[in-house]
Amino acid sequence: MDIVSIINFLLIAGVIQGFGFNLVTIFVKKKFGKVIIFLNLVVLFISLNNLQRWLIDNGFISDLFLIQQLEVPWYVLIFPMFYAFVTHFLKIEHKVNDFIKFTFIIFTIEIIIRLCLISYVFYEVPDLDDSLIERYTRIEEIFNLFYCVFLFVNTCLIIFKKHSLLEYILNFDDLNWIKWFIRFGVIILFFWVFAVIVKSTTGNEMAYIPLRLGTSILLYWIGYQGFYKYNVVQDRIFLRSTLETNKMLISASHDELSNQKENTLNIKHQKEFEAIKTHIVKNKLYLNPLLSMETITDELGISKSHFSKLINTYSNYNFSDFVNSLRVEQAKKFLSKGEFSEYTIVAIGLECGFNSKSTFYSAFKKFTSETPSSYRDKF
Repeated sequence: MDIVSIINFLLIAGVIQGFGFNLVTIFVKKKFGKVIIFLNLVVLFISLNNLQRWLIDNGFISDLFLIQQLEVPWYVLIFPMFYAFVTHFLKIEHKVNDFIKFTFIIFTIEIIIRLCLISYVFYEVPDLDDSLIERYTRIEEIFNLFYCVFLFVNTCLIIFKKHSLLEYILNFDDLNWIKWFIRFGVIILFFWVFAVIVKSTTGNEMAYIPLRLGTSILLYWIGYQGFYKYNVVQDRIFLRSTLETNKMLISASHDELSNQKENTLNIKHQKEFEAIKTHIVKNKLYLNPLLSMETITDELGISKSHFSKLINTYSNYNFSDFVNSLRVEQAKKFLSKGEFSEYTIVAIGLECGFNSKSTFYSAFKKFTSETPSSYRDKF
């Protein structure tokens, strides 16, 4: 199998995966909003563009002159949809320019111009010489390339420069996945510029192979990451609002919060420990993934050594495990309630104070001897 055949296989495989993603998110998944609509449109237009290219390269095009020449510029819609996805994901769509209407105007005008040229060549040009249509195609692609670069640069500025617009969403997502997508997008744009230059100067269609391979890989990645991250962020926003109302918070006197020792040697110290635990729980300090011993000792005005001794003596845990035990108890409250059954376990772990999925699963298994999934299944 030569390189072209491999590229064509990956191209059509990506197309099938893209259409599959659209069907699943539309008809199977329950969470559906503008963010998912724009994400679906990004995947759809990449899929349609690659499908059109695959059909042309493999000769699955009708003999009709109109069909042969009608190359729909699906690619011009990809970057505007990604820009809209990013702005809606970040919840800043009202603070930035909206290019959706303008983009569809460009798309419609280009279709009309192409249809007019096809009609002119078909009826007026001897031997159906399509050189005029080919020249227009090159001009159209160069214009669309500049437009897409413009939108891509705007997206980069939002993510990397306009930090004031990101304050809200950074409470729920570090945006590293979008930053990596943008870096990958730079490579895709480079492949596109390279292909346009080579095709314009030499007419070699093989220059588009890296671009097609890159967009196929992009399809696999953006669908999963975009949908997964959106679900986690949406869940975290709702879970945090629930925690802020104190309806689902653990109690400072909850029997399962610690494995306290029966220690009657120093009632005063035991009361100090209870006061520390109450302070941490009532002020929701355990929900902060950056919580440190220094933060609490500074607030309470006690020494680190005395604080550490109290935690170790009356909870059976060191400080890190003690705080994680509180976080696990908070997670158990969410996992045991049917009303939260549709929320992702990762979102629950993150909102309960863990800084990653792996630390949440490890801590939960340590304190309950089962995974969050198996614990939820019991309810």
